[in-house]
Amino acid sequence: MKRKKETPVNAARHERDCRICAHRDREDIEREFCEWKPVAAIAKARRIPRASLYRHVRAVGLLDKRDRNIKAALARFIERGHAVHITAAAYISAIQAYAKINAEGEWIDKTENVTATKNLAQFDRMTQSELLEYARSGKLPEWWDLSGTPFGQRGRLNA
Repeated sequence: MKRKKETPVNAARHERDCRICAHRDREDIEREFCEWKPVAAIAKARRIPRASLYRHVRAVGLLDKRDRNIKAALARFIERGHAVHITAAAYISAIQAYAKINAEGEWIDKTENVTATKNLAQFDRMTQSELLEYARSGKLPEWWDLSGTPFGQRGRLNA
């Protein structure tokens, strides 16, 4: 869902009139919002109108920051999985999604397809220094047999 373009906010006017900007717990309110705590819960605990909170987060640009922190929402869902009635599929899907989102909130979907038996035998042949080089750079030793594997350019895994 795309957000509509909003008119620019007059920062000085906003700060002067905003209940959140003047609130003694402003930093905590903003942090809780960015950690996906429900807006209704924040508003109730801090005794502020939800509309004021929404106006504030739009004015100071917290919606994008919260969106980049989708991992926090998934973590909350996963943590509560034992206490609420959700399907096993939904729970597993949330864990899989959580594992694919990096610290910047970007979806990283990297998969590797490897012919297990042949490649495992080749990994067993690798020396300690070759294993370390592979772990560091992904480069395979020159003797590695690439036939029947998903390796393309010499010694690199196509991912």
